[in-house]
Amino acid sequence: MSMKFVVFFVATFLVASQCHGGSFRSFPLEMPTGYGDGSSYDDVRCASWRLAVEAQNILGFETIPEQCVASTANYIEGGQYQSDSKTVNQQVFFYASDLKIQDNDVVIFNVDGTVLSNIPYYSQHGYGSEKFNSTRYDEEFVNKGDAPALPETLKNYNKLLGLGVKIIFLTGRLTDKKAVTEANLRKAGFHTWEKLILKEPSNGQNTLEYKSTERGKLVQQGYRIIANVADQWSSLKGGNQGLRSFKLPNPLYFIE
Repeated sequence: MSMKFVVFFVATFLVASQCHGGSFRSFPLEMPTGYGDGSSYDDVRCASWRLAVEAQNILGFETIPEQCVASTANYIEGGQYQSDSKTVNQQVFFYASDLKIQDNDVVIFNVDGTVLSNIPYYSQHGYGSEKFNSTRYDEEFVNKGDAPALPETLKNYNKLLGLGVKIIFLTGRLTDKKAVTEANLRKAGFHTWEKLILKEPSNGQNTLEYKSTERGKLVQQGYRIIANVADQWSSLKGGNQGLRSFKLPNPLYFIE
């Protein structure tokens, strides 16, 4: 009886498979890895590469792979970049809303890639496939003072001001860019801030050291940093981070 049951079960399964073959699919046990081999998986692979970069699981690169330029451009121009930015900015506001705001409470924002969009520059330079050139960036982009606001950050900025939070901009731009940066911020819709901190040309610290030091000075001055918002990890790590740090998306991330 046992053998007959087994034979019956196998036969039934085979018939069902034939009758409903369109409902059964076979999937590979291993996902393709890597990126850019020309296969239909390229977009998935490039998205995975970008995620690994954002999480700092991939280090030591200077440009986006050529094979991922189209995927990166689509991420930026197709709406996902703004959606990701909206999600992070909403969390900043929700977090601040739950706090009892004090007179000395501040939110620190980085400038480039956080409040002012640098997409117009990168769209003219291969969406990150070209090696970053700081001199060219200053000449072609910063000095013109035409950078638009990142829309979701601007919305968050205005809502934070409504809560009574003070805003501090902490940027790696040098002090000779103060006038153009102030004008650009106002032009983009950022009209009010507590401080705009720029880097002295003689300051030999790297970004992480410099921003950690400047945040420490703010704490010594009596400010409570309730949130630190930036698109680069070097602006979020180190000492004196405040109560919470929030990492905005940066599809054009490069190692400083």
